[in-house]
Amino acid sequence: MPDVVVVESPAKAKTINKYLGSGFKVLASYGHVRDLPSKDGSVRPDADFEMDWEVDGRSEKHIKAIADAVKSADTLFLATDPDREGEAISWHVQEVLQKKKLLANVDVKRVVFNEITKSAVQAAFDNPRDLDQELIDAYLARRALDYLVGFTLSPVLWRKLPGSRSAGRVQSVALRLICEREAEIEIFKKQEFWTVTATFAADGGHKMTAQLTHLDGKKLGKMALADAEAAAKAQAVIEAGTFTVAEVQRKKTRRHPSPPFTTSTLQQEAARKLYMSAKRTMQVAQRLYEGANMGGETVGLITYMRTDGVQMAGEAVAACRSVIQDSYGAPYLPDVPRAYKSKAKNAQEAHEAIRPTDLRRRPEDVARYLDSDQLKLYELIWKRTVASQMESAVLDQVAVDIAAHDGSAQLRATGSVIAFDGFLKVYQEGKDEQDGQNGDKDEDRLRILPDVQQGQALARQGVETDQHFTQPPPRYTEASLVKRLEELGIGRPSTYASILSVLQERNYVKLESRRFEPEDRGRLVTAFLTSFFTRYVEYDFTADLEESLDDISGGRRQWKQVLRDFWAAFSGAVAETKDLRVREVLDALDDLLGPHFFPKTETTPNPRKCPSCDDGRLSLKLGKFGAFIGCSNYPDCRHTQALEVPNGDAGESEGTVMTFPKVLGTDPATDKEVSLRKGPYGAYVQLGEADDDTPKPKRASLPKGLSPAAVDLETALGLLALPRDVGPHPETGDMITAGIGRFGPFIKMGGTYVSLKGDDDVLTVGLNRAVALFADKPRKDPPKELGKHPKDGKPVVQKAGRWGPYVQHGRLMASLPKGTDKDSVTLDQAVDLLAAKAAKDGKAPAKKGAQKKAPAKKTAARKSTKRKAPAKKKTAAKPKAKTSDSQTAEA
Repeated sequence: MPDVVVVESPAKAKTINKYLGSGFKVLASYGHVRDLPSKDGSVRPDADFEMDWEVDGRSEKHIKAIADAVKSADTLFLATDPDREGEAISWHVQEVLQKKKLLANVDVKRVVFNEITKSAVQAAFDNPRDLDQELIDAYLARRALDYLVGFTLSPVLWRKLPGSRSAGRVQSVALRLICEREAEIEIFKKQEFWTVTATFAADGGHKMTAQLTHLDGKKLGKMALADAEAAAKAQAVIEAGTFTVAEVQRKKTRRHPSPPFTTSTLQQEAARKLYMSAKRTMQVAQRLYEGANMGGETVGLITYMRTDGVQMAGEAVAACRSVIQDSYGAPYLPDVPRAYKSKAKNAQEAHEAIRPTDLRRRPEDVARYLDSDQLKLYELIWKRTVASQMESAVLDQVAVDIAAHDGSAQLRATGSVIAFDGFLKVYQEGKDEQDGQNGDKDEDRLRILPDVQQGQALARQGVETDQHFTQPPPRYTEASLVKRLEELGIGRPSTYASILSVLQERNYVKLESRRFEPEDRGRLVTAFLTSFFTRYVEYDFTADLEESLDDISGGRRQWKQVLRDFWAAFSGAVAETKDLRVREVLDALDDLLGPHFFPKTETTPNPRKCPSCDDGRLSLKLGKFGAFIGCSNYPDCRHTQALEVPNGDAGESEGTVMTFPKVLGTDPATDKEVSLRKGPYGAYVQLGEADDDTPKPKRASLPKGLSPAAVDLETALGLLALPRDVGPHPETGDMITAGIGRFGPFIKMGGTYVSLKGDDDVLTVGLNRAVALFADKPRKDPPKELGKHPKDGKPVVQKAGRWGPYVQHGRLMASLPKGTDKDSVTLDQAVDLLAAKAAKDGKAPAKKGAQKKAPAKKTAARKSTKRKAPAKKKTAAKPKAKTSDSQTAEA
């Protein structure tokens, strides 16, 4: 009997099965097969952190398939991903099978491979190992910590801060970063400063622009020219002077390539260059790792995508150097291969960097096998990998100091030229926006200056003054937030995408113009945690805890001792909040968030003054549905203001920030207004207004997960255009369409539907992706017409159903008896089965001319037995107590 191999996904199973052959049966676990139940008590600190596990209902059938296969196998190979999560999945599968007593005579082995290629997979199976208990312990500790923080801290939030969602161990720290950056922006005071530049002409008419650096013998700082008057005086000095070249500085600099991708750097670059979210990046990378069907063979295109290592295998480096030599020539190939070491805090470097499995597969070679996102990401990975082993770029940099004869002013012109492009021929790393300052230094430097010599006279041609203002630090993008988390040592390669997703799903933050802005709800949670659980949202504490978890996986610490140390302090901190009064919480939040909710401006010097009464003071209040702003003179003054809430919660929480209908623009095809509206079943978009010609304007509901705030004219027009044609299937020629139905977004081909989930967008899903989704859908036998029914001439059809094959005539259906060969059913057999089913259900058709009196009598009888319900006695209505949800007693 074949040995059993367990992997996570069906796509991975399909590929590996081809590599291993008939001696193996490869099955998918479909991710984790069990988890901690979502209820209190699943982790018990009092019982030395015993943990209860529960098999997911969706995993039951997958476990059954694995269990059935193992019964007749000699060896079970656990071939899940080569990281901590992969080790955990393998451990869970083994534990479940052991409880079923199926492994007594089965040899259990663990195999790991960093890429899904035939050679890598076969090498892994030639060198199996046992499960890594240290990695499993690290998983258990991390899972227990996350559970204990969530199920202990979240109830405190719900009690003390109504309207809040749950609090996560790492997500709370990431949220703090976003909120603190927003606070920096709010308190930032811009400062004015000026610069003075002059244009000079050298011999031959060549020009260069220089900036004033010294005035009256003193070096100017950035803020030295504080206003227009100072700038004008400096301008006058330059205009009165005669200038020569005081000094020319020339030097060569080398710019080195970046190392190949880790998980975090891949997410950062994909965000900068491809505008992909971290979650989307990992989904696309997963597909590239699991492989693409290339000429009838499924091949993994990249190595494992969850890694913090920057090193590459020796054969990969050699292949890279070969590609460089053949494609770009000897000048672009360094004398020795480049070696990299990670700079990230707490990097484990357990796996290779992310690279193509075969660098000879250029992006153009695989383009026809990939969809648009897959090709873009593969090209990014290929170019970064090749560039990492190329020669450095060489730049000639020049700085020219230009001085007035009387020493009253000195200016500097800078520039550079690329003498040798090196790795820049293939790839240049993107950059995040820096704190807002004056100009782009790289742009200033990458320009060619005329060839001038010391002492050479220059003709001044024009002098300009420019006004500038200092800029606040920029909000975090996904790329810069991941980079900051990595710098702080918070989170790990497998967690960055989920951290960012959870913050958005809980409506703690929103993405505006690809930058994170905290919602008021998120700021309240952060203020609460920093006030009463300061230690547990500190950056160093979280990073140290991550390091402890890494020590467990390295065998340097015992996992339960880490939990004991954490729980002793954490449970005490939670206990201290039990007697915390609502008034104390409000005072702390009001003090911390006052500058945000009540900003002082020139027009509102006293922002806390109540607009509805003379002497009331506005402050933060807590109500049934969360926080809001109210007057200190309540109940005499009932003035309230709703805090901003996420648009997805509009009408369900503290208040709303959107007003409906909202005009989005005009449809260019019909010249009708497109508007966003809110109905009893949620938000929707509408084309035009109801009138005599169009009594029912075209409408389209917003799909689940799409916030009304994110809907613009382009999105609305796309929704109104549904269903849309995606394209013809390349094999059958059948048109594939995309639309939104009763159960959400879908794609359809003929009578077959596939639901769109995750990042598959009904408005943008392409033909390649649609074909892949249909290919992954479990296949059913197509309906087969057996012939016409002898009584009415309507077709009798054989179909495959959930409970097995059946025959159908109109609305009458009859299952095929067990043991019946579905391929040999005849029309006569089907008619007999349908007749027997009709007789059993009492559905035999009535003869012509027969009168249906029995049902009429039954109806009459039913009517005669109806009785009127006795009239209820009227009672005096009790007066309702006057209540207000807007404010609560502040105990």
